[in-house]
Amino acid sequence: MSPIRLVDDVLRPSPADSAAAEQRDGEALDAYSRVVTGVARRLAPSVASVRVSRRGRGGRTEAGSGSAFVITPDGYMLTSAHVVESRRAEGRASFPDGSEMAFSVVGIDPLSDLAVLRAESESLPPVTLGDAEDLQVGQLVVAIGNPHGFAGSVTAGVVSALGRSLPTRSRSASRIVDNVIQTDAALNPGNSGGALVDGGGGVIGVNTAVAGVGLGLAVPINPTTRRIIGGLMREGRVRRAYLGIAGGARPLPPRIAREVGRRSGVEVVEVVEGSPADRAGLRPEDLIVEVDGSPVVGVDDLQRLMVAELIGSAVDVVAFRDGRSRGFALTPVELET
Repeated sequence: MSPIRLVDDVLRPSPADSAAAEQRDGEALDAYSRVVTGVARRLAPSVASVRVSRRGRGGRTEAGSGSAFVITPDGYMLTSAHVVESRRAEGRASFPDGSEMAFSVVGIDPLSDLAVLRAESESLPPVTLGDAEDLQVGQLVVAIGNPHGFAGSVTAGVVSALGRSLPTRSRSASRIVDNVIQTDAALNPGNSGGALVDGGGGVIGVNTAVAGVGLGLAVPINPTTRRIIGGLMREGRVRRAYLGIAGGARPLPPRIAREVGRRSGVEVVEVVEGSPADRAGLRPEDLIVEVDGSPVVGVDDLQRLMVAELIGSAVDVVAFRDGRSRGFALTPVELET
């Protein structure tokens, strides 16, 4: 037997090795499939197709459609604000088991792209809300929607990026939704308002937009969005405090960074005339590092602090101007949306 033949025989996998490798690949694929099918089986009954209608001069007309998912057994559902667009909208929700029922809009918040609906039922299967704060890039996620009502749409992928931003607007007000989840789980038409689910079956996002070929965005389920959902269920809207500035994150000069113990703050780019910030004396190029005793390192910190409790209350803002720390006393007003 030639030396070449001997080497060839050594390198060539034996039939037993090939079978073992195929078995391992099959087991890995089966494990992945079991997770996806398990999540789909558990969540699909809670995801509805919603058809939205509005009243016009000629009666009610269909105004759009999307998906929504049940968050309480007595009919509360969560969806995207852009699916319903108006608190005056209503429509019908269809579930994979063939049931269909009317719903009304309880509350809508375009600045977070979230809306709460109420279906006429007392026995719907709710999802379990998870926490997107624990997500990691590369983690398996499943997008579940219901574009047609009687057959849920399921796609699987991974978290491809975290910390994305989604600009939103309502009339003259605008806001950045922070920590948006980017995934390569394909979002099909009508999946807006559907659930983004982790491998354990917890809903960690609300599917909201297509970011490009093969990429989707979801508003995260986290403490901030939980407060928004609670506000929509209780009051039908979300009240936010308003300072009257536009700004962006900026690295602090080394001396200031050492002094405050942080690397960045929010640089004021624009001050709205007549706003609380304008009356308090804030100017463009001021560097905000603290609001109401809480550190500010980015715009998301500033937005998170603008809660309803601050409306009408005196607030101390610490900012640097020309390298020197200055304090400003202002009283936030309610943001009109």
